[in-house]
Amino acid sequence: MMKSLSISTRNEPLRVLIIADQSLVEAIHPELEEDGFLANVTHSAEDGCAAVHAAEYGAILLDQGVLKSPCNEYLLRWRRDGLRAHVLVLLPRESTSAERAGCLDAGADSYLLHPLSVEELRAHLRVLRRRDGGFNPIRWVHDLEINTAIRSVKRAGQPIHLTPREFELLQFLANHQGRVVSRTMIREHLYSDGGNNFSNVVDVYVRYLRNKIDKGFETPLILTRWGQGYLLRGENV
Repeated sequence: MMKSLSISTRNEPLRVLIIADQSLVEAIHPELEEDGFLANVTHSAEDGCAAVHAAEYGAILLDQGVLKSPCNEYLLRWRRDGLRAHVLVLLPRESTSAERAGCLDAGADSYLLHPLSVEELRAHLRVLRRRDGGFNPIRWVHDLEINTAIRSVKRAGQPIHLTPREFELLQFLANHQGRVVSRTMIREHLYSDGGNNFSNVVDVYVRYLRNKIDKGFETPLILTRWGQGYLLRGENV
C-alpha cells in the first residue's frame, strides 16, 4: 500500500518530492529551501516511483519530461494505491487542453507549463501548505531552536553557525526526532544525487554537528545507537 499524506504540522515543514531533470532541480531547489520546504529529488521515472512508495510527502512535483509514458498513467496508479499527497504536474507548453484536463482527471491538483516559473511554483506550494493547516518555521528540540525559514540554529539562546550540509543533517534528524536513522538513510538524504560514496562521510558530519550542537552543554541531543545509527533526543527523554 502507498503511504498516506504527511500533513505539515506547525513544527514540520512541507515535504516535497521533485521528479525532474537535474538542471531543473538545481534551479528550484534553493528557492524551495528558502521558503522552508524540505525537498527530496529524483531524476527518473523509476527512481520517482520508488521514492513515492518509500516515504511520505505533502506534495509532489512531477515533470512529464522525465517520464517514459504520459503522466496520467503514473497518477492513476498512485492514486489507486492510496497516494493522498498533492501533485503538481509540469507539462510542455505545447500540450493540448485535452492533455492538461487529462492530468487533472487522473489525480493532479494542478499543472504548470515549461519553461517553469519558479515564483509560480513557490506560490502553488505555499497555497498547499496553507491548505494543510498552517506552518511555523521554528522547531524546538529541548533548548535547541531550528528556524527552517532563515536556516538558523540557536541553543539556549546562543547562535550556532552551521554549514548548509550540517543544517540539512540536523533538519533530517529533527524530522525523525526520537527515532533512529541509519547511516544509509542519512547518506541518501545528504547526497540524493549519489555524489559522495566515502564510507565514513556520515560519521564525519555527525561529529562536526555534535561538536557544534552538544559541546559545552550538559545534555547531549545527538545520540548514537551502536550498530543502528543516530537519533535526535526525543521530547520525553
